[in-house]
Amino acid sequence: MEIDIEGFSVVGSRHHRFGGDLVADLWDVDCSAMAGGYYVSRDPRIFVLLETRSGPQGAFTMSEVGGRKLPDCGVRALHFIPAGMEMQTELTAVQGLRHLDLHFDAGTLSRRLGSRFDTTALSEPRFMLNDERLIQIAGLLAAELAAENPLHDLYGDGLINALLVGLLGVPPDEPRPRSKLADWQVRQVTGHIAAHSARRIPLEELAGLIGLSASYFSHAFKASTGLSPQQWQMNHRIERIKDELRNPTIPITTIAAQAGFADTAHFSRSFRRVTGMTPSRWRAANGIAPAAAT
Repeated sequence: MEIDIEGFSVVGSRHHRFGGDLVADLWDVDCSAMAGGYYVSRDPRIFVLLETRSGPQGAFTMSEVGGRKLPDCGVRALHFIPAGMEMQTELTAVQGLRHLDLHFDAGTLSRRLGSRFDTTALSEPRFMLNDERLIQIAGLLAAELAAENPLHDLYGDGLINALLVGLLGVPPDEPRPRSKLADWQVRQVTGHIAAHSARRIPLEELAGLIGLSASYFSHAFKASTGLSPQQWQMNHRIERIKDELRNPTIPITTIAAQAGFADTAHFSRSFRRVTGMTPSRWRAANGIAPAAAT
């Protein structure tokens, strides 16, 4: 970075390199009555003004050399400055500044932000961004740089990534389609459910049939069938129970007990979730007169 400044006196500073490819500097400086300077960097950078110490007549302006001047730069804000953009600052009646500088290259951003990052964003300056969320993230990063006992680099790295994503407007990744089970896996699992429909089969047991973890199996089964393993089991149990309900001599209480439900109320709720009606109403709708009241 090429600089030509005057009127600044460094009170405190912290320097840290994250991931070997991104530099973060925290500066606390005193300013003379008419401080200012010229800055140009070969890499893109983010300048975050965290604090300004000035009187009522204090003024801090920034401008692109040969371009427009930005007024009121003494407020807390973030600025993204593209590589090679020549900037100059002028300060009047400002006693001090605390600011954060981040320097990185285009390759770093592509590696950190992934394929959804549009590199053309690196050629567009962004000034005076006062998004409170981003300012808070920058404040957390500054506090981490200033800490006597900083946390693992992963913490600062995460804050930097969050700052880059928010400031550069990186969209979220498109959701990847969930993997499905092979046809033979679906047949094996559903066949096992059919053969043991009188009991509730644990998810781990079903996943173990085809050598998958319970979590992966659950997502893949739903992607394949449109139902979770638990829903598939319950639907199959209810279909089997319908055959028994067609026999009017069997009381619903008996059917509930034989099907493994804790009580008739639980059976009724489960049956209704699948069919939209209680067992007794289902019987009535199908012209089946029960042998005993339910």
